[in-house]
Amino acid sequence: MEDIVIAQTTEQEAPIIELDKVGMQYYMQSEKVDSLKEFFVRLVKGKINKKKKEILKEISFEVKKGESVGLIGHNGAGKTTILKIITGIIDPTSGSVKVRGSVAPLLNLGAGFDYEATARENIYLNGAILGYTNKEIKSKFDSIVKFAELEDYIDVPLKNFSSGMVARLGFAIAIDVEPDILLVDEILAVGDENFRLKCAQKIEELQKNGVTFIIVSHNMNQIKKLCQRTVWIENGKVVMQGDSIEVCDKYQEYSKTQK
Repeated sequence: MEDIVIAQTTEQEAPIIELDKVGMQYYMQSEKVDSLKEFFVRLVKGKINKKKKEILKEISFEVKKGESVGLIGHNGAGKTTILKIITGIIDPTSGSVKVRGSVAPLLNLGAGFDYEATARENIYLNGAILGYTNKEIKSKFDSIVKFAELEDYIDVPLKNFSSGMVARLGFAIAIDVEPDILLVDEILAVGDENFRLKCAQKIEELQKNGVTFIIVSHNMNQIKKLCQRTVWIENGKVVMQGDSIEVCDKYQEYSKTQK
């Protein structure tokens, strides 16, 4: 297995993200075990049967600096797994991944939050997780709070927030620190219509500033609008990649035959 490599290079033409024949598999228990005692008895006797499940199979694609690429496919196709591999949350079991630049994953908004702490405290906590100093976060604090529309709740513990408020805060922190690469997983589907519109507008602004995006969405209109290229994943394999309109149209045609 080859681990993710944070490549050191000054080559302007080198892709900011490279996946080369990336595979991901894990072993799952193939039989039901009714109790913890029975599990350990079987484990000691070597009678735990495991079945190998392939999540990704030789996934290869590149993303250029400043490019926006869509990832589409049905539920369980492997899209989120690809994002987790790119961000380093999990390692692939085969193949290689090269990432040139800082990455901010918008995979599960609020996943790194302390729900006993206030929104103010979580802004600094989450900023530190993303690799920024207190001084850097302090300079962006007001714009984060304004974007999240949480001025009246900044010193309220997150445990009292609605899921929409948490999503707004998580998105505001990630996009305000402006990383080299933003990984977006269905984030544009959260919150009310006004917030979704604001998210899309902010992404377009960051695109103009040269931020690289990989966007996972089931909304083909969003993918066509926000992404120059799209990679279609199905059953852990690349089915098609290329111009977003062409790929999304083919995917929609295929989806109609699966109903």
